[in-house]
Amino acid sequence: MERIGVFVCHCGTNIAGTVDVEKVAEELGKVDGVVYSTHYTYMCSSAGQQMIEDHIKNDKLTGVVLCSCSPRMHEKTFRSCAERAGLNPFKVEVANIREQTSWVMKDIEQATEKAIALGKAAIAKTILDTPLIAGETPMTKRALVIGGGIAGITAALDIADAGFPVDIVEKDYTVGGKMAKLDKTFPTLDCASCIVTPKMTEVSQNPNIRILSASEVCRVSGYIGNFEIDIKRHPRYVDETKCTGCGACIEKCPNKKVPNSFNLGLNNRKAIDIPFAQAVPKVANIDANYCLHMKGLANGKDNVCGFCEKACAAGAIKFDQKEEIITEKYGAIIVATGYNPISLEKFDEYAYSQSPDVVSSLEFERLCNASGPTNGHLLRPSDGKEPKTIVFVQCVGSRCSADATKGHEYCSKICCMYTAKHAILTRDHYPDTNCYVFYIDVRTPGKLFDEFYRRAVEQYGVHYIKGQVGKVTPQSDGTLDVQGSDLILNKQVHIKADMVVLAASIEADKSARPLATMLTTSMDNNDFFLEAHAKLRPVESPTAGIFLAGCCQGPKDIPETVAQSSGAAAKAICLLVKDKLKNDPCTAQPDENACNGCGQCVNVCPYGAISYVDKDFRGPNRTTITRHVSQVNSAMCHGCGACTVACPSGAMDLKGFSNKQILAEVDSVL
Repeated sequence: MERIGVFVCHCGTNIAGTVDVEKVAEELGKVDGVVYSTHYTYMCSSAGQQMIEDHIKNDKLTGVVLCSCSPRMHEKTFRSCAERAGLNPFKVEVANIREQTSWVMKDIEQATEKAIALGKAAIAKTILDTPLIAGETPMTKRALVIGGGIAGITAALDIADAGFPVDIVEKDYTVGGKMAKLDKTFPTLDCASCIVTPKMTEVSQNPNIRILSASEVCRVSGYIGNFEIDIKRHPRYVDETKCTGCGACIEKCPNKKVPNSFNLGLNNRKAIDIPFAQAVPKVANIDANYCLHMKGLANGKDNVCGFCEKACAAGAIKFDQKEEIITEKYGAIIVATGYNPISLEKFDEYAYSQSPDVVSSLEFERLCNASGPTNGHLLRPSDGKEPKTIVFVQCVGSRCSADATKGHEYCSKICCMYTAKHAILTRDHYPDTNCYVFYIDVRTPGKLFDEFYRRAVEQYGVHYIKGQVGKVTPQSDGTLDVQGSDLILNKQVHIKADMVVLAASIEADKSARPLATMLTTSMDNNDFFLEAHAKLRPVESPTAGIFLAGCCQGPKDIPETVAQSSGAAAKAICLLVKDKLKNDPCTAQPDENACNGCGQCVNVCPYGAISYVDKDFRGPNRTTITRHVSQVNSAMCHGCGACTVACPSGAMDLKGFSNKQILAEVDSVL
């Protein structure tokens, strides 16, 4: 016979102000199986918890029902309280009579009646509760960081400084990401390279960090504490362990007409090159599409060019290098895949594909950068002359509510600030250059952001025009006719510009969605990774053991990215310090005898926790029947219950929330 104790919380006046808690306690005390029922001002307080512990021991309670606030708030508190008193923590049920009753109802009688009904439902479930024991899984004390931008670098350094080994997987030939391509950072106008390159060097010199450049994740299996990852390493045709970065091979290479991807194609590089002077790792790479020797090999000729191989004293050139896959185990994963500017091909009204003098903001950064294609001199790509009039166009691909097929509905958050930065730097270095900014709204929500924008207007004389650009037309004299609307003056304007800079929307990296599929984690409609809880768990993904850092979760500036990266690293360290992890025992459990092997549960499981195996069963007349039945990995299962709903044969059930328990609650309410 079950002996249930009921404890009704006043929650100050949160509950007691709308619910007659004394009546609730009195009525629930009459339910079969309840041997004790009381009410108290704050059940979550030390005194309230002590009361629960005392009655569990003295009244030999086999189950406890709390009528209080949401179980998301204090279920863990009350379960710990029961465990201290010697009661299995999963014999505790919480009836939410605050959020579901007192906060949404005004009539005291109706609220009290509903609270009693919810309490009775919780009692019905508690009677059918079975003691559950949390399992344990070992922890692999190694972390994986996917992405080597400022987010990935920050997270990797924090984890490595805590004493744990970290692998950084970066698809490019160097870490540093977009920040390595920037000139200055807002609102302080610090040199971006002066900030990020020391961090890059620190990463390369940290004994706990291994950089896997020119690599990508191609397979993920396992679960929190025990992820098994296949990493594909693309050939760079140069042995990283031997290359000293001396540059002798680059000097001898005859092919100088390879588009420079680091400079966004604004100039050319050689077929063998190092991305930029401070690249980490500082190792050359060969572009197989342009290398004369490799093209000769493809045509059956091995005596074409090969000057780089002859010039390399270290013997690092490896034309026969192949793609390889390495497999490693990790306890925690941090996703820091970053962002990319939106493709401007759909916005031909701005003449981006018609004129080389219409550039994106990131291309403008490279034109202003001392390590860029023009050595820091702002010159027009078309003729190499200094522009005298520059028009900046805001929200290109952002806030496209009218035509979301071309861009995105969200605000990219950083465009207003980096445009103000570009205008300030231009006016500072070239005072006779006029700068015009067409904007919808100026959004400056960060620390010192509004002051920075005001400097652009008041100190540097940047002309801000509230309105949108309708069309950019290249002229025969090499200029650009910018036609836009001035909403404040209520008129159309034409500006004869030498350059047009488009503040392109930022979007999730193209690798994000296939990666999310492999990680079995959630994404929003814009291909940004979805956090477990927007307010309380902003750096965690819904899949345990996987954390989010930087712009993979949404548009962010550098300080916000760094802060989130350190938060993700701290969460990962909290896992890595443990030798074993406790699993939530409220997981799915299949009845193998009832399972018909249809596969519906596998299709709906968002965590990849269910698989199928062929198993032998005893048949009639001592025969053996092999059947395809489901199996649940309890370490991966989050107890969401999707499989129990989808199972057509009713073979799948959820521990702690079985069909019997749910129906008992329903029957009690009805």
